[in-house]
Amino acid sequence: MLAIQRFAYALIAIAATWPPVEALSQAWPQRTVKIILPLPAGGATDLAARLFAERLSQRWRHAVVVENRPGVDGLAGVASFVNSRDDHELLFSFAGPISINPLIYDKLPYDPDRDLVPIAAAAENFFCIAVSNSLGVDSLGSFVAMARDNPGKFNWAATAGLPQYIFSAFQKSTGLVLTQVPYRDFAPALQDFAEGRIHVVVTAPSFLLPAVATGKARLVMVSNRQRSPLAPEVPTAGESGFPELTFEGVVGFYGWRDMPTPLRDQIAEDVRTVGADAAVISRLRNVGVEVRVGTPAEFSSSIAEQKKKVREIVAGTTR
Repeated sequence: MLAIQRFAYALIAIAATWPPVEALSQAWPQRTVKIILPLPAGGATDLAARLFAERLSQRWRHAVVVENRPGVDGLAGVASFVNSRDDHELLFSFAGPISINPLIYDKLPYDPDRDLVPIAAAAENFFCIAVSNSLGVDSLGSFVAMARDNPGKFNWAATAGLPQYIFSAFQKSTGLVLTQVPYRDFAPALQDFAEGRIHVVVTAPSFLLPAVATGKARLVMVSNRQRSPLAPEVPTAGESGFPELTFEGVVGFYGWRDMPTPLRDQIAEDVRTVGADAAVISRLRNVGVEVRVGTPAEFSSSIAEQKKKVREIVAGTTR
């Protein structure tokens, strides 16, 4: 009994020397922070990650580097982040690893509910539905009328992830059946779209503006709640009469499993501060991205909303 008591006292003494969780969060980071981005370099999301990394580095007084680890549906990058178990790594990602992947993969190399802790949204990507000008329609409603009069005649393509579900929701909500043409690389899809071989596409507005500028395409709707900074004349889903097609391309920071709550909140506050920087807002708007920051709870809510809508599409319950 005496030996047990001595052992217990020793454990208490050791525990007393450990810093509290709050102190750990105040001391973080203690070295270089790595941000894992499950997308290739050069895109708008990559720019957002690097802008936030630069400003966070100034606040944290340690280097913050972005490492691109692209792969199908973000799986490679997310798995790498989860498996590293490094408390100085963060994930910067679209919501798909939590909102979409669990619904389309029987087995994932990570647990989306436990391994990815939403910290804060940082940006919002925009997605557009565009139609070929060869159709001669000027709105999503007029395209629906034309497609109903010509069943089975039109085909479509979309970039992977959320854009495909946006168009699936469109078909379910309107009762239309169009033919999807899959592409391993989306560049040929844009080429076919510009030539009128693809009639409808769903992707980021920046990819579509060249075809719009040459008079070969028309943007008829953005899926977000607000209009795109690159195409402010294009109505939102709600304004177009299709509120069920409202999807937000939220992108943000995720932490590791069992991340201390005070540290999560501290990082979220730093992200919000960076997001208020006028230079960051301006540079991202120039590439079609809006800064969107908030609390961990707000970020989690946005992810949950997207997951619910995608689940309804997968289950075939969308109106």
